[in-house]
This record gives sequence, structure tokens and C-alpha cells, in this order.
Amino acid sequence: MKRSTCKTFFQFGATFLLWGILFTSTSFARASLPEWSGSIKSLNLYGEEAPADLFPDYRLSSNRARLDMDWQPAKGWSLEVSLDHQYLWSNQLENFTLPSSGYNRHVDLDKVWRHGDHSASRLQVDRLNLKRRAGAMDITIGRQAIGFGRIIVFSPLDVIAPFAPDALDTDIRSGVDALHTIFNYGLDGQLGAIAIWGEKARYDSFLATWSDNRAGLDLLMIGGRLRGRTMLGAGLAGNLGTLGLKGEFSIHKGRDTGEAGGDLRDSYALAAIESWYRFDNGISLITQYLYNGPGVDNPEDYPKALASAPLQEGLTYLLGRHYLIAAPAYELHPLATIQGLLIYNIEDRSTLIRPTLDLNLADNISLQLFWTWHTGQKPRVISSALPAEPRSEFGLRGDSGGFFIKCFF
Repeated sequence: MKRSTCKTFFQFGATFLLWGILFTSTSFARASLPEWSGSIKSLNLYGEEAPADLFPDYRLSSNRARLDMDWQPAKGWSLEVSLDHQYLWSNQLENFTLPSSGYNRHVDLDKVWRHGDHSASRLQVDRLNLKRRAGAMDITIGRQAIGFGRIIVFSPLDVIAPFAPDALDTDIRSGVDALHTIFNYGLDGQLGAIAIWGEKARYDSFLATWSDNRAGLDLLMIGGRLRGRTMLGAGLAGNLGTLGLKGEFSIHKGRDTGEAGGDLRDSYALAAIESWYRFDNGISLITQYLYNGPGVDNPEDYPKALASAPLQEGLTYLLGRHYLIAAPAYELHPLATIQGLLIYNIEDRSTLIRPTLDLNLADNISLQLFWTWHTGQKPRVISSALPAEPRSEFGLRGDSGGFFIKCFF
């Protein structure tokens, strides 16, 4: 689809959003009042120096305040608006940047400030959408959250704005500029169409989705154009007795293969199998095998993988190709839960290990204490004039830890 046509669709959608707000505001006297909510979060990290002087030790504090409004101005209409402010401090601020969402956002609704040498802040409109529900149809236009897939740790079908498998803050998904239409049928069936506009034409996406539940199995499919790539994916989720099982895959055609910032291959796939089981002693365990097609087999090629489009766009966050992932959890007390995360790179035998203690301090206030160990072969230093040669993925990182406090209101 031509960029001019995309812009016409987006402008039409923006006009629809504005006229919808004006139209529904005439029913204000009969409408419910807006509902307000929000959160305050503070993530504080200490990181040790990475091997071979690849990255200095650091201290970082990321503090976020969010205000959400949900309003139903008339029957069948709803308006969602969210403002998010992030204040970032670090003794190594030059090595950390405030996240950019240009791959999935067409309209710039952000403002960034730099405060001296160690801090910066960002104010963004993370939600601004109007939803219309009429019979079996749901239509949402504007900045909204869109997720897909059933696998918990890292889903090959969650291709629009996925979380990293080791992300700590996964409560709220980043908003994207989109037109999302869903047709509901039967008890659980949904047919969807999604148009997402990025900062540039090459990042526009046009996807179709299908989900249904048949004989106790959740069935999923997604396909279309994802930021200039043709892609197709499918998955299913169900139970085998008390064992939960899920399987998903997605296949992508490469874009700008061989060019700087492009894909490394003409085509690649992501696939995963995940199981969930709760033992009699109260321990629950999630295990996953992940095939990460955008990654590479040889650790010497990790820098190429890191610079490739899938890594830069957040389609994946891992450098290798084969992984085992485990996420156990155990409730020590109604107010205290211990969790863990293990990501094992099968080929280079490096590991990320992170135990976490979750504490409920009060109503809507929680605290996470965590430490992350990285094991694996350290980079090989051949000469001070040459960059260090990677020999394992997690051996490139220094250990880190800290605390994460969250308050919701």
C-alpha cells in the first residue's frame, strides 16, 4: 500500500476519532463520569562492570508516573487517554537512552528533556483512542495497546510490541498508532484486522488475526505485512490433565537482507513450546523451549545479530538460536512470593539466572527485590587495539540487581 494511501487512512481515522469525541460529548448529560486510575513506579538498579571492559559498572534509577482515564460518554462508545512521565537518572547516562517507539507510532506525542549530565525525562501520550462497540463489531482508532499470543515468557505470535523475556516491568504494554477492528462470533471466536502506522512507511503493518476455542483448545492465527515483511503465524493452547501446554510459531520473510540494519536471512522463524504445572507442594513451574530464528549460531556473529532489524525493532531480544527457559514460583506467605527466571543458551552454554522476592507491602503497593547472575565464557581479548571477541551471550554481561517498587491507585 502506498504511503499516501496510508496517510489518508490515518487522517481519516484521526478525523473519525475527533468527530466521535465531539458527537459523543453531546450525550454528556446522560454519560457516566470518567474513571481515573494510575501508577507510580521506581526501578533502581546496580550493575557490575561487564567483562573485558565492554560496559562500565552503573547505577540507574527509572521513575514513572502514569495517569489513565477511561470514559464512556455514550452507549457503545469509550475513550481512553493515558499520560506517562518517566524520569531517568544514571551515573552513566550516555549508555542509556529513553525508549523510542517510532517503529509503531506515526504521530509524535512525546517531549524529552535533558537535565544536566546524569538525568533526563520524557512525557508521552501512551493512550489516546476511541472505541466503538456495535453488535458483534469492535472498532478502536488511535494509540492503543495490542498484544497477541498465549505463551507467557516469550511468545512468537506477540509480534507488534512484545516484552523482552527478562523484562521486569510488564504491567502495561506500550501503545501503538493503529486501527483495530474485531468481529466477534460464537462464544469465543474473533476475526481481527489491524493497521499500524509507524514513523516511516517501511514500519507500517497490516495484519489479520483469528482466534477461537474448539474442544477446549485455543486456536490462533496471524498473518500479513509486519513492518515491510510478509509473515504468518499460528498457535494452540490447551491442557493435558493438570499440565498446561502451548505451542506457537511465526515465519517471516527477510527485509533488506545483507544491508546494514536489515535482516540477516531471506526468511526466518520463531517457534516455542511452553508448559505449565503446579506441584502438590505449591510450586508452579513454567518451562519453554524457544527457537529464535533471527539469532545466529556462532558467538562471533553476535554483533551482527545485535545490529540487525529484528533486534533493533524489538521483534526479538536474544542473540542465539536455541534456548531453554524456566520460570518457577512459590508462595512463601500470602504477602510474599519467590519467583525465578532462567534463560539458557543451548549452543554457547551461557545462562541468565534471576531470583526475585515479591512483597505486598500494603493495598496496591508491592516491592520486588532481585539479583541477576550471568554465566558463560567471557569475551576473548586479542589486542587492546581490537574489540573483544564474544564467546557466549550472557558472558558478555556483568551481574546486576536492585529493587522495584510499584503503587497503583
